[in-house]
Amino acid sequence: MLIKTFGSAVFGVDAISITVEVDVNNQGKNYCIVGLPDNAVKESLERVESALKSNRYYMPRTKLLINLAPADIRKTGTAFDLPIAVGTLAATGQIENADNLLQYVIMGELSLDGTIKPIKGALPIALQAKRDKFKGLILPLSNAKEAAMVSGIDVYGISHMKEVVDFLKNKISLEPTVVDINESFLQSQISDEYDFADVKGQHNIKRALEIAAAGGHNAILIGPPGAGKTMLAKRLPTILPPLTIHEALETTKIHSVAGKLPENSTIVCKRPFRSPHHSISDAALVGGGGNPQPGEISLAHHGVLFLDELPEFKRTVLEVMRQPMEERKVTISRAKIALDFPASFMLIASMNPCPCGYFNHPERDCTCPPGSVQKYLNKVSGPLLDRIDLHVEVTPVAFDELSSKEQIEKSDSIRQRVISARKIQADRYSKHIGIYANAQMNSKQLKEICIIDDSAKKILKTAMERLNLSARAYDRILKVSRTIADLSSSEKIKTEHLAEALQYRSLDRESWGE
Repeated sequence: MLIKTFGSAVFGVDAISITVEVDVNNQGKNYCIVGLPDNAVKESLERVESALKSNRYYMPRTKLLINLAPADIRKTGTAFDLPIAVGTLAATGQIENADNLLQYVIMGELSLDGTIKPIKGALPIALQAKRDKFKGLILPLSNAKEAAMVSGIDVYGISHMKEVVDFLKNKISLEPTVVDINESFLQSQISDEYDFADVKGQHNIKRALEIAAAGGHNAILIGPPGAGKTMLAKRLPTILPPLTIHEALETTKIHSVAGKLPENSTIVCKRPFRSPHHSISDAALVGGGGNPQPGEISLAHHGVLFLDELPEFKRTVLEVMRQPMEERKVTISRAKIALDFPASFMLIASMNPCPCGYFNHPERDCTCPPGSVQKYLNKVSGPLLDRIDLHVEVTPVAFDELSSKEQIEKSDSIRQRVISARKIQADRYSKHIGIYANAQMNSKQLKEICIIDDSAKKILKTAMERLNLSARAYDRILKVSRTIADLSSSEKIKTEHLAEALQYRSLDRESWGE
């Protein structure tokens, strides 16, 4: 008897519906799965057999053929266990009302006793099931809230295989999972673990990070150990604008596919902050592998990617970031498939200025031999630094500032200024698709938007000549100037805005490090 059930396979951050065809006949005595299954899918028959026996169902002792269509797309993972088990029961007559199977997408990993384990990619699976006009989606209970973020489709969370069988036999009724997306989304954005009010002193660094947040600029913090680089970077997400619903759903899809969502979670409500160790591999950072998965730059989508001790990362790892930083996506190509993962993130890096760490310390002397400072800086390539807008020198906080009881500005008040600046930019780029911040301007838009008067041009020319600034710094200085003007609600870039932007290009000075 031939029976059809439906599952779903995840590719990149999207899904495709899969027809699971189960045929039981008397022409042999073997089990077979076809349709390009990987080893995890092939092993499902062992798990299915044990789960059926544990719950007093029987496994056929005749030929069992399972086809996963379309047959030319590779199927991976353990989430096909449940549709295969249900199809087998229907094909052997243990589920009489087989028409019910055509209305649902069924996914889940089976334990040997029939318990349903969580799966990856529940959100994109629910979106695809809605597009394909299925009545409902049956999947593990721990994934139900995540999938229920999609309106217009009934999501049933189950914890055991027997519940599915009884539901399809109409012996029991299940209530669809309902989630109030607005309530859960807003409540989760109320509190933050970190706050800029915890940071004593460092007013110039806070100002630089405020500019970076307002314009979506990349930044690098250069300073001796213990100056507060990591502490400041961790607090950057607290001054970024809150995620919109659209941004949150995009980010949740990526984390769902990567299996990074906690059980029973609904949606990613806060901007991601990813801080990989410097021993990370190329594939782990940008994504890839035999079964391509999103990397750290995609997990930081709409958030912050923090690379601590930047020169300690392998050169090849840093170089593969260059193209994704420009295109804000990464394409993973394989022989039969090419997948796109979104990667629109802010890069915040930190580093010591030299091997001993005290080159720019105001009180301690650098003990590095001549030439070692420049050699250390050369570990970070020029093309990568070219994509970093703000170079910020961090120095230790003096004792008087550490012991001061002065009231420190909280992240909330800084965030309000950032939100106001982002609103100005949103209105400015409303006609430009895919651009929402000053850091994303191309050369043509730069000429139209970042216009400076003759006096500002003279200052910029003098600065580039006297400070030996490179030509590549020109565009970055104008973009940062535009952001500083937005923070002060100025329509034009004024001389003081340009002057402030100039101080954030320290690594472009040819004399820096000598």
